[in-house]
This record gives sequence, structure tokens and C-alpha cells, in this order.
Amino acid sequence: MAKVTGIGGVFFKSAGNGSELAAWYEKNLGISLESWGGAILRWTDDKVVDGGLTVWSTANSDSKWFAPSESSFMINYRVDNMDELLDQLKQNGVEILKGPDAEDNGKFAWIMDPDGNKIELWEPMAM
Repeated sequence: MAKVTGIGGVFFKSAGNGSELAAWYEKNLGISLESWGGAILRWTDDKVVDGGLTVWSTANSDSKWFAPSESSFMINYRVDNMDELLDQLKQNGVEILKGPDAEDNGKFAWIMDPDGNKIELWEPMAM
């Protein structure tokens, strides 16, 4: 049987101007934009020795997991240095909703983008 082997891309519509939202991600999360306006996130840029995992999960319709966002999705971004990134975000006036929380598989923190989408940040630890 053929099967999915990974996440090939993440695409979402901005509530306003897509270019301005992309610029916010570039400034605050260091996502380098290509000339065509999107980004290419390469596993080879990730130095954690966990094999480059991507988690995929669903939630029930009454889940509060994405709150305070009203979006039906939440993107988890792997980060290379949680403490440094959270300092940068605070300097840029981005509110940290929660975290950093230390778990067995790494550190987690949560923020919102300007469109009201909750973002989960994850600094993985090798399993």
C-alpha cells in the first residue's frame, strides 16, 4: 500500500495581507523567505539528532488545545535554541502565551501570530 512519508508543505490563508504575515514570521521566527514569498525548511539545517521527526495529530472539535486561537489548526515549529528565541520574541513585543515547559522530548512554548493563529515552538531533545 502506498503511504504518506512526511509533511511536504504547510499552506494557510492570511486573514489580511499574506506578504505582511510572511514578513512577521521572517522577523520573529527567523523563517528565511525565498524570492517567491514562501520558505523552504530543510531538515539538514536542524542539528538535533532525533532523525528529523514531524508529529502529526488530530483533536476533537471541542478541544481547547489551540485556545485562545479560533483556528482549526496549530503549527509546531522546531527551534534550535528556545531560550534565545523567546528572548528575541519578547524584544519584538511578541507575547509568550506559555512556556518554556520542559518535557521528556524537549522544551515547548506557545505564541500567537498577528492573524490569531496559535504557534507551538519545540526545541527537541534526542530520544
